[in-house]
Amino acid sequence: MRCKVCLEHAVVDIRRHNAAFCGPHLLDHIRNQVARAIKEFKMFGHDDRLLVAASGGKDSLALWDILLALGYDATGFYLSLGIGGYSSRSRKAAEDFAASRGAKLIVRSLEDEHGYTVPELAQLTGRVPCSGCGLNKRYEFNRAALEEGFDVLVTGHNLDDEVATLFGNVLHWNIDMLGRQAPVLEERVLGGDAGTPPALVRKVKPLVRVAERESAAYALVAGIDYIVEECPMVDGNTQHLYKEAITLIEESSPGTKHQMYFGFLKRAAHHFADQQDDAVVVACTNCGAPTVAGGPADPVCSFCKTKALAHHRRDQGVTPRRPARRRRSR
Repeated sequence: MRCKVCLEHAVVDIRRHNAAFCGPHLLDHIRNQVARAIKEFKMFGHDDRLLVAASGGKDSLALWDILLALGYDATGFYLSLGIGGYSSRSRKAAEDFAASRGAKLIVRSLEDEHGYTVPELAQLTGRVPCSGCGLNKRYEFNRAALEEGFDVLVTGHNLDDEVATLFGNVLHWNIDMLGRQAPVLEERVLGGDAGTPPALVRKVKPLVRVAERESAAYALVAGIDYIVEECPMVDGNTQHLYKEAITLIEESSPGTKHQMYFGFLKRAAHHFADQQDDAVVVACTNCGAPTVAGGPADPVCSFCKTKALAHHRRDQGVTPRRPARRRRSR
């Protein structure tokens, strides 16, 4: 297997591109794919301040590395979720990467900010761990970006992530979610008044042209020491089942993931996005964070409702237990 560019020994093949690359040219290829996505979807410019959601995993650290290599002003943000040793190791991976690149990393803790960890939240509310985790991360990512004065929030969602989400949303016809399935979610202001500061910062996904296997190869070649293990609370997450199903098709028909996702963006996304136009963002009456109008006269955001439930259950004497780890069937 030879590199498509220099004909030297290749370290990875990318079948959907009918190409293979040596280490240096793989880095160039992935960076070019990210640069192409940034330009194609008008994500941001070199004058923008970027906040990168850095989990310590391969995708977020590879993306942060790419943005720095492309000359962007990119700061990392790590949110500790309190998932035992996993969180400790993922935080160390993010901190070590920042130190190795001379980059700035902002660190916050869910327990310090709100008084609970993700495992405790799951036990206190009865919600699936990934659901509560996602809700809290979205809230804290947006809050940090606004408080620290960043223009854009950048996440490491890769092509596999987006295809799995699309697949699940189509299976269940989640119309609202399909309307938000895009590489760029524009900033939103309270009440739709363009003259006010944003309540929801612009959110972008520059890795949409990069598959998970490719971001892992990039991290390996770039010498990024990321946390390899999966979150111990991810067992049973349907997103992983969707990924496995689509990957089986991709192995037989390379390019399926790309065709499905970008075909949706080109041919169908606008039909669902139109339904989002009438949604008005208002301030949560409890914390002031943005939430969509249309509910009660005094709207309270989903985050505050979940947090209030957790603390209410704790006040009632409910003791959170460490959830038992389930084995995956093979």
